[in-house]
Amino acid sequence: MTDAAPRTESAAERLHADLARERAAVRRDLILTGATLLGTVFGVAAAVAGAPGAATVGYALAYASGGLPTAAQALRSLKARHLDIDLLMLLAALAAAAVGEARDGAILLLLFRAAETAEAYAMGTTRRAVASLMRLRPDTARLVEGPDDGREVPVEEVAVGTVVRVLPGERLPLDGVVVAGSSAVDQASLTGESVPVDRVPGDSVFAGTVNGHAALDVRTTATASASTLARMVERVTEAQAARAPAQRISEWFGRRYTPWVLIGSAVALVAFTASGEPWSDALYRTATLLVVASPCAVVISVPAAMLSALAAASRRGVLFKGGAALEAFGRIDTFLFDKTGTLTEGRMRLVEVRALGEAGADEALRLAAALERRSEHPLAAAVVAGAEEERIPVPEAAEVRALPGHGLAGRVEGRALWIGTRRLAEERGVRPGPNLRQALEAQEAIEAEGRTAVLLGENGSDGPATVLAVLGIADTERAGVREALATLARQGVARTAMLTGDRPAVAGAVAARVGIPAERVHASLLPEDKVREVRRYAESGTVAYLGDGINDAAALATSDVGVAMGVAGSDVALETADVALLADDLGRLPDAHRLARRARRIVRQNLAFALAVMAGMVAWTLLGNVALPLAVVAHEGGTLIVVANGLRLLIPERPGRPPIGPRPSPAAPAGAGAS
Repeated sequence: MTDAAPRTESAAERLHADLARERAAVRRDLILTGATLLGTVFGVAAAVAGAPGAATVGYALAYASGGLPTAAQALRSLKARHLDIDLLMLLAALAAAAVGEARDGAILLLLFRAAETAEAYAMGTTRRAVASLMRLRPDTARLVEGPDDGREVPVEEVAVGTVVRVLPGERLPLDGVVVAGSSAVDQASLTGESVPVDRVPGDSVFAGTVNGHAALDVRTTATASASTLARMVERVTEAQAARAPAQRISEWFGRRYTPWVLIGSAVALVAFTASGEPWSDALYRTATLLVVASPCAVVISVPAAMLSALAAASRRGVLFKGGAALEAFGRIDTFLFDKTGTLTEGRMRLVEVRALGEAGADEALRLAAALERRSEHPLAAAVVAGAEEERIPVPEAAEVRALPGHGLAGRVEGRALWIGTRRLAEERGVRPGPNLRQALEAQEAIEAEGRTAVLLGENGSDGPATVLAVLGIADTERAGVREALATLARQGVARTAMLTGDRPAVAGAVAARVGIPAERVHASLLPEDKVREVRRYAESGTVAYLGDGINDAAALATSDVGVAMGVAGSDVALETADVALLADDLGRLPDAHRLARRARRIVRQNLAFALAVMAGMVAWTLLGNVALPLAVVAHEGGTLIVVANGLRLLIPERPGRPPIGPRPSPAAPAGAGAS
């Protein structure tokens, strides 16, 4: 036993502490933002009702709840010797109050508090995703051999080369190689494979995957901190940190604009006084300058458009995790798709039964379902579900026994039946001849379409074993996928590609049916391979990756925009992704892409207009004598105009378009394609 570095454990403890602090901070910010909103609304209502005393109380509440946290942050920034947007917003609000316009100051503080609260919540995305990944790995491992046989120890204490035992249904604690036992292992958390993979001595297994029906003894090949799962956690963290959103407009103004406004206001005050103006008039003009120079319209121009676009997207069943994700999505020119659970339903279905000889398809399905009903394998569940859909009565099977890596055998109505692989057929005594030849031809035809073939056979009492039928089972494509990809191509998306951990034959068949070119199909990929492919495509374009599984987390985080399938998607995928398709409908993807591009155009319009108005009013105040009411009208009017322009995103783009909201998936037209 060697001392594996306790770094993983301490990192987990720090992570949970960070999450606790984050939740507390978000709760505090929500309370302060709510109090600021309450005070602002109360103050405005009281002023309209002609109750100035009550209005003062409301504005005082807004200033206290919205201004004190801003003042505290401004003081911390000053101690760090830099000026930021907090100081400018605070001074603008105070200046507005000093000249009798406390309402403007309250609104400024309210908008600023709301933006800060949203940002604080978004910052926790990485930690929540990593915490979900960490929960996949068991905390302990069961030792085998020597005096420690059967004892469970923390996984951090397990050295490379140690043999551990994994019981049925348990997650593997570490990467390793099977040394004893045979079982089907569900590797969907890492490879995305739709079917558990049979593992026998000599095969590799990975931490976080789920053991099937039999115990496995595994000799470890990596420590807890170096396992495939640990590397996935590390890549998610690194990719999220390296892919921070573009600087917010308010941050740019805080760093570049605020010092010049403060310096300019001070210079203006001195200039006004030196020109012979009375001190009160000079202070009044300086206060007016601070009001018109306040970047309220600039700061709100982005969220006004983004919030409208986010609301429109949510009504279409698409969830964007903030304006940065929406803005980035409008620049996407390359879409990379996971296969299982994204392009396909992620569920195995019986798609065909090819009966041989005298047995009809219904009879073959009836016998197969009788055997498979005693198994928990996904292929077995698909056969049983197929019989239920056809309303075929299924008899009871007896003496059913599992044949690891091969299939099942048992007796149904006195007949000795078996179901499984071609190797099982050979072991059961199916001799070369017309029956075996027909079975192999049917198997090859089914597998050529990317489906899994299962052979149903019988060992007769007075003759050789025969194959009764070949069943085709597959993870079928989602409705409307082909049309969605074709629509993206018409919208200017240059490339679509598939990244999957499934077999090349399966991946190629699915890609051909949905319209992805064969040269852009990448199969048999581990999570780190997907990350490599995402980075390669990103060298020549802006990339969105779509996935639903835990194995997709690193690729989702590495891409410019990660998109998760909402209902079917894993918690980790949803936490890591920037966008979620809540209805699992890829037909909504082109709509979301078109909406994001429209939002980017409106954001640019808003910024240009807000900056022009602010610059014009500042120049007028410096060169002329602008009355404060006119300055307030210009300031508030510019804000209202950019808000109204942003609200246009709630309106359909052109007449005749389908209404914004849930809609059925479109049928895939024959011949549609995407490139």
